[in-house]
Amino acid sequence: MSSALDQLLHARTGPMTSDLVQRPADFGLGQIPARLQPAATAKSVCGFCSTGCSLQVHLNAAGEAINLSPDPDHPVNLGMACPKGWEALTPLAAPDRATVPLLRNAATGQLEPANWSRALERFASEFKRIQRDHGAHAIAFLSTGQIVTEEMALLGALFKFGMGGLHCDSNTRQCMATSHVAYKQSFGFDAPPFTYADFEESDALVFIGANPCLAHPIMWQRVMRNRRAPEIVVVDPRRTETAQAATLHVALRPKSDLTFLYGLAHLLIARGAVKTDFVAAHTTGFDAFAAFVAEFTPDRVAAATDVPVATLHRLAAIIAERERVSFWWTMGVNQSHEATRTAQAIINLALLTGNLGRPGTGANSITGQCNAMGSRLFGNATSLLGGYDTATPAHRAHVAGLLGLDPALIPDRGGYAYDQILDAVDRGEIKGLWVIATNPAHSWINQSRAREILGKLDFLVVQDMYVTTETAALADLVLPAAGWGEKDGTLINSERRFGVVRKVARAPGQALADFSIFKLVAEAWGCGDRFREWSSPAAVFQILKRLSAGQPCDFTGIEDYAAIEAAGGIQWPWVENRSAETGDRKRSESLKSGFRTPVSGLTERRLFADGRFFHPDGRARFLFDPPRPVPEPTDDAFPFTLLTGRGSSAQWHTGSRTDKSAVLRKLAPTVQTVEIHPDDAAGLGLFSGQTVAIRSRRATVNAVAVVTATVQRRQLFMPLHFPEMNRLTFPAFDPHSRQPSYKACAVAVAPA
Repeated sequence: MSSALDQLLHARTGPMTSDLVQRPADFGLGQIPARLQPAATAKSVCGFCSTGCSLQVHLNAAGEAINLSPDPDHPVNLGMACPKGWEALTPLAAPDRATVPLLRNAATGQLEPANWSRALERFASEFKRIQRDHGAHAIAFLSTGQIVTEEMALLGALFKFGMGGLHCDSNTRQCMATSHVAYKQSFGFDAPPFTYADFEESDALVFIGANPCLAHPIMWQRVMRNRRAPEIVVVDPRRTETAQAATLHVALRPKSDLTFLYGLAHLLIARGAVKTDFVAAHTTGFDAFAAFVAEFTPDRVAAATDVPVATLHRLAAIIAERERVSFWWTMGVNQSHEATRTAQAIINLALLTGNLGRPGTGANSITGQCNAMGSRLFGNATSLLGGYDTATPAHRAHVAGLLGLDPALIPDRGGYAYDQILDAVDRGEIKGLWVIATNPAHSWINQSRAREILGKLDFLVVQDMYVTTETAALADLVLPAAGWGEKDGTLINSERRFGVVRKVARAPGQALADFSIFKLVAEAWGCGDRFREWSSPAAVFQILKRLSAGQPCDFTGIEDYAAIEAAGGIQWPWVENRSAETGDRKRSESLKSGFRTPVSGLTERRLFADGRFFHPDGRARFLFDPPRPVPEPTDDAFPFTLLTGRGSSAQWHTGSRTDKSAVLRKLAPTVQTVEIHPDDAAGLGLFSGQTVAIRSRRATVNAVAVVTATVQRRQLFMPLHFPEMNRLTFPAFDPHSRQPSYKACAVAVAPA
């Protein structure tokens, strides 16, 4: 291990950029100090949201990144960037970076510096002790959607095939588990069908529980490029920024989405809007679905959703009469007590109207984190690497053969989901937890309970860029990790497009890339020999190609990182020697030609153009269940429904990165706010700027009131970026995806 550690620490001082660096001959900036003069430019995909924007990273003569600008040639962002993209380098220079391993001193209770050798020895000894005393599965990890794909794959393989663990999950459980499960059940594989060009080619765009104007601003700019005079429909209780720009805002009752969507299906069937040829040739279960939704009459739906009958008919007419209709959803759907069936109700609308596989169509889930798609395919948490089923012996044998492992090392069942891991900690079944690049002490639903549970662990390891996160403050061991821009690898965006992240800065102190930390853990554990081929992110990319072969996500036709960069990113599937979409013969060398326009559909490709889905019979499924009541309804004591969501395009998740930027802090609220309708404010004697107390059955928190009609009467809205909000939320979970329902709980409000 010492040799491996020495090599990794020495490698930190090596080259920071690839051979693909562009070197302008003359920037005309002779008056600027040499250290601030851009002498070269590298490209890297942004590490914040799932859009996958390409950024130009400008480097000085020493190879140090000095600033950023959007890539004008990339097919995703077309020369645009949101505030977070412009400021992506700033978090790397934050003063609270983790720079050395920290161990908690049992005597003083304080975290104290330690060298890597001692930290790794303690990691291995404590986790092995826990396994010896409490069983192999008494350890777990909680990971992220914000590290590169190759790191995710190595972590999952190390934990399951090296350390003998079983229970592991990612914070993508909080945002994208619903879409993963919904697609897998409906289509046979987790396969978002769209390409961003569909934003520009739709005749009608229906956004359900999505606010791309604020949450995905570059995607919204793609909508604004649409020249087909589209209808823009927003289905959301709140009058969001996107709703304010829509041609129709459907302000339904919170968490009545499923009833509303079934009512739309009822009206479309009644109007004769079913594409019967498509349904007959490419789906199963339509007759049962049609019989089921027959009971969801306009009057019943209006009563349950507060949506006028006339509005229901208007939206049904838009969907029925427009040639190209695309349906888009994100957290307002995914974070629900009946999220999977709600997502599948959207999929059902696309199926019955034949709006799949054509330009400007699709049942399209907008992903949250930069690499949630990578996590879903290669995190090795809920399924085997590459989307294989861990419960299928043939799949286990196949994966073991590809990795050169004994099949007995691969678990024969899935582990616990995120909430189940925390429940197991609570009841004493799991004693050791490894948290990587996520902050559950802030972000997990019913936050106070989550912190109490984490306090029950025998040993908590937090691997992060920063020592100041709420979770790091609870850790027994902190491992300092490199961030975006300090390592290489790939991310997969919402439209299934691989993009390359490049190392353009050195991590501070002794911080290491997560990949390097995982390799050192393997050596400390004594299983390093199993991962000799996993020598670098580029080497792991080749391993993942092998694992993808023959799967719906097959990307064996992508030669290497250089091919991805030359093509402006490549969407899976891209099969070796041919286009997965057209079947045309195509050598992967063509991807290196540096083209800037589509070549045989390479730059923009959508799934299901041939009507073939990924179930064994090639057909999509109509799936449905009766709607269920909200888990925590309002009552006299708690008469308001609390809604949550993003508050600013300049904020990201728990703020651990965006709060480092003075620019982003100026563009976003600095305190927790709560929106309240003017009528409710008047009735309670509240006014804008006043500090108010929001009380749920779990906690009371203070916030600054914002009196506005963006929320309906008896509803409140709080942005998710501040730690106070998740003290209030109610821990309900979708039974299929195990995703938490952050978006609705019962609260009261009064002057503080």
